[in-house]
Amino acid sequence: MIITILTDNNDSWIIPYVDTLKDKIQERHTAHHVYDITDVQESDILFILSCENIITRKQLDLCGNNIVIHPSLLPKGRGWSPLAWQILENSNRIPMSLFEASECVDSGDVYMVDYIELRGSELNEELKQLQGKKTIDMALSYINQYPMKGQSQKDSESTYYSKRDANSSELDVHTSICDNFNTLRVVDNDRYPAFFLRDGKKYIIKVYEV
Repeated sequence: MIITILTDNNDSWIIPYVDTLKDKIQERHTAHHVYDITDVQESDILFILSCENIITRKQLDLCGNNIVIHPSLLPKGRGWSPLAWQILENSNRIPMSLFEASECVDSGDVYMVDYIELRGSELNEELKQLQGKKTIDMALSYINQYPMKGQSQKDSESTYYSKRDANSSELDVHTSICDNFNTLRVVDNDRYPAFFLRDGKKYIIKVYEV
């Protein structure tokens, strides 16, 4: 088969895992990794991983199947940063849905669901490692079982997460470190570090496991 992987952000955290996935795919199939939807050629499977831009129907029609792997139990948890939001909800069992991309965000047929099991102490880097490894496993499983029959989502049961930004990393100075710990777990120390405001000043906190 011809399999293409699209990541439209050159600086994405998932790039090292995409490189590993591509190498594993190439053991049995032809694999390409591209950074722009306009570089996608006709393929049997297109994996759309950690992409930020919505893809049109015309672009999706280039490939036999267009696959997204999203960390929520669809149709619940559509939208942005579902892994972070679920950790903030105190979840230690994170579902991963592998599904068909469509023009409506996160609404295509679901082919498989797997789970990431957490201890409750993982910080952002380890969380991304677990998500990246699970993404590889699920993508390879899908290829090995290709073609698969999907199950349609029930839109009536859908929920949506909003986009997180730098302001989402603010800590509550009126509560304890324990109360703020899940926020500390999901912040990006480099791009979106944790911070708090006091007496009109902003202070940044970076967290590492020792």
